[in-house]
Amino acid sequence: MTLIFSTLVCILLTLCCYLLSLKLYLKYKKAWLNPLFIGSLLLVFLLLVFHVNEETYQQASSVFSQLLQLAVVSLAVPLYKQWAFLKRNYKKIIAGVVSGTSMGVIAVVIMSQIFHLQDQLLASLIPRSVTLPIALTISDDLGGIGSTTILSVIISALLSVWMGPRLFKRFGIKSKSAKGLAMGTSAQMIGANTSLVWGEEEGAMGSIAMTTSALLLTLVVPFISFIFS
Repeated sequence: MTLIFSTLVCILLTLCCYLLSLKLYLKYKKAWLNPLFIGSLLLVFLLLVFHVNEETYQQASSVFSQLLQLAVVSLAVPLYKQWAFLKRNYKKIIAGVVSGTSMGVIAVVIMSQIFHLQDQLLASLIPRSVTLPIALTISDDLGGIGSTTILSVIISALLSVWMGPRLFKRFGIKSKSAKGLAMGTSAQMIGANTSLVWGEEEGAMGSIAMTTSALLLTLVVPFISFIFS
C-alpha cells in the first residue's frame, strides 16, 4: 500500500506541476515560462519541501519512464502524415538534418575536449539535440546518466527556442523550410510546436526534422559506441 500511495502521490504531483506551469505559459506567452522548464523547477521545489528523495521519486514515478518508451513508437506518425511533403523536399531535409545533427554531436565532443569531461558525462550529452525518449535510450546505450541527459535536452531545447528566432532575424533567414528544419533539429518537440505556430510549412519541416534527426542519431549509435569501447 505504501508503494501504491507513493506512486499515486508522485504522479499527481507531477501532473499538477505541469498543468499549473502550462496555465502560466498560456496566460503570459513567454518563452522562459515553457511548461517543461517551469514544471520541472516547481516539481524539484516541492520534492525538496516535502523531503522526497530522488530514489523514492524515481521508483514511484516509473510509469513516466514506461510512457516515454512507448512515445518512441508515436514518432512514426508525423513521418506518415507528412510522407508526400517529405518526398518532395527530401534533399533539403537530408541536408538540414544531417548538418544540424552532426554539428550538435561535434559541438559536444569539442566541448568535452576543452573542459576535459569524463566519458560518462560526454555520453550523457551527445544525444542532447534529439527528442527525449530516444535521447534517453541512446544515453543508456552509451553508458550515460539519464538525469543528466534529461537536463541537457531540456536546456538545449529552451535555448534553441529562445535564440532561434533572434538568430533568424539577425542573419536575415526568411526561408520557411530553413526555420522549421533548424527548430525541429535543435529544439525537438518544443521547436516543432514553435514552428507550427509560424506556419504550415515551418510546422511540417519542424516535425519531420525532429523525427529524422532522432532516427539518424540512432543509426550512428553503434559507431559512437565503438569509439567509447
